[in-house]
Amino acid sequence: MDLDSAIRKVPDFPKPGILFYDITSIFTNPKAFKFVVDSMLDLYKDEKVDGVISIESRGFLLGSCFSYHNNVPLVLARKKGKLPCKTIEMSYDLEYGSATLEIHEEDLVPKKRWLIIDDLIATGGTLAATAAMVESVGAQVAGIFSIIGLPFLNYEEKIGKYSPKTLLNYSTEKICETE
Repeated sequence: MDLDSAIRKVPDFPKPGILFYDITSIFTNPKAFKFVVDSMLDLYKDEKVDGVISIESRGFLLGSCFSYHNNVPLVLARKKGKLPCKTIEMSYDLEYGSATLEIHEEDLVPKKRWLIIDDLIATGGTLAATAAMVESVGAQVAGIFSIIGLPFLNYEEKIGKYSPKTLLNYSTEKICETE
């Protein structure tokens, strides 16, 4: 499958000089979506995964597929202020500022192995923050999965120890963002 052709590229969004990789076009292409889900499932078929943590918002779609197929819990990592109960939170730097993610405290079970899923890995800040929340409760990161990786932004420095897996890497020097 030529996954690259299924990804919409939007130049100068959200501002000039940015090339935005819009993976929502994968979800409107059943063959591409099936390829992504099947590939993700195959990558972790031999890995002990007790649950999935999906990062807002496109990670929700991928994580729910993994969770359903493997009959494991799905936990949502959301932007600050979106969850109604007591949360664990972690702030992190983005390409253009900072943000905070939250997870319901009661959902993040200690001593379990959690697979973290997002749509794109840029600098690794979002995923590193999520991994820090997992580890803060005495749980483990079973791995990190994303459709796209941007290794030129050096995400390995932040999350390399979690063996991130991607289906497609872009090496363009144009900075990209997904949200």
